[in-house]
Amino acid sequence: MDDTISIAGIASLFADPARALILRSLIDGSMRPAGELAWTANISAQSASAHLTKLVEGGLLVAEAQGRHRYFRLANAQVADAIEAFASLSAAVRPRAPRSVLPSKAVPIQFLSARTCYDHLAGETAVRVCEAMVKARWLAQDGSDFRVTRLGEKELAALNVDLGAVRRSRRVLARACVDLTQRRPHVGGALGAALLDLYVKRGWILRARRSRVVTITPGGQDGFRRAFGI
Repeated sequence: MDDTISIAGIASLFADPARALILRSLIDGSMRPAGELAWTANISAQSASAHLTKLVEGGLLVAEAQGRHRYFRLANAQVADAIEAFASLSAAVRPRAPRSVLPSKAVPIQFLSARTCYDHLAGETAVRVCEAMVKARWLAQDGSDFRVTRLGEKELAALNVDLGAVRRSRRVLARACVDLTQRRPHVGGALGAALLDLYVKRGWILRARRSRVVTITPGGQDGFRRAFGI
């Protein structure tokens, strides 16, 4: 298939506001039923069914049957990367602070501080980690993303990050994701996923069910300070 036609077809799946809301709501890597996704997109169950069928057939979502219900999730990490890239592009071409990024009753301060974005950490903490890694020269700018320096390889290995496994992934190594609330980059891609796995295994963060917000534990505060100086 011609690349232009393929890109246009995928872009058309993101173009509908209801489908965009559905995709965005699944960025935390969760699996949700059709009824909940219909409510999220503020559409009828019938409309949601039609949109979900298109997203599954287009390869952006995967459906799994559990009893009489079908649950949906993002098909893979590349879809999550695309959602975040569209969101970052939207912020870049419309440089204004939307209401959703301002601290208010509708946006808990915990959401601004630390949350997940599919399989990597986002929010103020993630941005500070990224800035620390760049300042310490673990990471260097590589076009619009990052590359891991020799020093970075040594320091990440000391943290038990398996860079060999990270590099074997077909994903971008270290995506420079513009954080939607901080307007500065955090680390996404395969390295971002490996770092989130590290934080969870070491007990630095606690994930909540059905929420993107994560809690940084007292041990995590010490761990982030020792590892990254933040």
